[in-house]
Amino acid sequence: MWLAKTEKEGGLPSTVILINTVRKKNNYMFQTTHILVIALLSIFSIMPSWANDPAPFPIWKSGVALAKAEELPEIRNVDFHVIKKWDKKSDGYTFLHGVALEQHKGKLYASFGHNKGAENTVSEEAQYRVSEDGGRTWGALKVIDAGGEPDLAVSHGVFLVHQGALWAFQGAYYGKMKRIHTRAYRLNQKTGKWEKHGVVVKDGFWPMNQPEKMADGNWIMPGLAAGPYSNKGIFHAAVAISHGNNLTKWDFVKIPVAKNVKAMWGESAIFVDGKTIFNIARYGASPMALVAKSEDFGRNWSPSTVSNLPMTTSKPAAGVLSTGQRYLVCTTAKGNGGKRTPLTIALSEPNENRFSKIFVIRRSRHDGKPGESADRLSLSYPYAMEHDGNLYVGYSNNGGRHGNLNSAELAVIPIKSLMKSK
Repeated sequence: MWLAKTEKEGGLPSTVILINTVRKKNNYMFQTTHILVIALLSIFSIMPSWANDPAPFPIWKSGVALAKAEELPEIRNVDFHVIKKWDKKSDGYTFLHGVALEQHKGKLYASFGHNKGAENTVSEEAQYRVSEDGGRTWGALKVIDAGGEPDLAVSHGVFLVHQGALWAFQGAYYGKMKRIHTRAYRLNQKTGKWEKHGVVVKDGFWPMNQPEKMADGNWIMPGLAAGPYSNKGIFHAAVAISHGNNLTKWDFVKIPVAKNVKAMWGESAIFVDGKTIFNIARYGASPMALVAKSEDFGRNWSPSTVSNLPMTTSKPAAGVLSTGQRYLVCTTAKGNGGKRTPLTIALSEPNENRFSKIFVIRRSRHDGKPGESADRLSLSYPYAMEHDGNLYVGYSNNGGRHGNLNSAELAVIPIKSLMKSK
């Protein structure tokens, strides 16, 4: 009877009709009901602020406890080397970031962005070094590209060996982080020079980790859609997808963002499971990993959503080991906030798409071993590449300095050590 009366009175909420009806019969009950209705309406009025938030993406396996950084076990038998020591007094360089690694024709290549001026300015250069002994010693600094056009800077990027040739894809921009794009280069093995193939991805795309081959015959390269840096804006994670084996033509795909994600700087990594691709990105507003998923070889994506895995605000590295384990290199630990230490690796069980173990690659204090050591370091922007039974992890080490005044360092991890770690 009350619902029918509600409809007759212009579709007002049934609770309002109940108030009117009770008022006629019993004034005391009207007062009690009136208070209840206000409470209910108040609850419903605030629901939109949280009711539509997506559930955390379950990239960490349910039921497995996360440990604090100081409680995480360390990987055994890791070899550490220095790719490029921070040494402004000797060479004048200040900024260094974005180590990339690749094995090619028996040599280990390492590239990075290098600058004698401030970070993200036009004096930035894409440089590299070569090691012939697995990273123990390194040759002279060489240049992939130092610009050459007015107001053009070329910075850090990624490597790919394809059809016997070494390719490099470097982030580049004009001025101070304007018109960001990706440029391609192919190493001429006879001359030792990098052949320029020009701009291959526009729309702000900056590559962050190496391309991975997909089952549809295309390569997919993770990165972000960037602009002049801001810790308040939304800069999406993104991928570039090749036209088959043509590495000079790529499609840009920007990954959507969940409505509750704020202040994103979407440097991202991927791991591939058939046609399913997982993208793991830096948040920016919170030390949590953002995760998006594609079921069609990276063409369409679920929004980047806050996951259930803590991760510091740094570029991550990810992939699939020969063991079938998925890995994520960054800083992931319970309650660690935005600290970029220790450098960790999260692992899944073979052929699972959720991480369930975390191990320390190295901590800030590293006395008696190669690399800079201090009470509090930033060990960040990792890059990982498997070769000949080892996982090679390059990373930046700020030596306790600020402003990305980094050394470039290398950890060589036996895959067997990852399998045996408990």
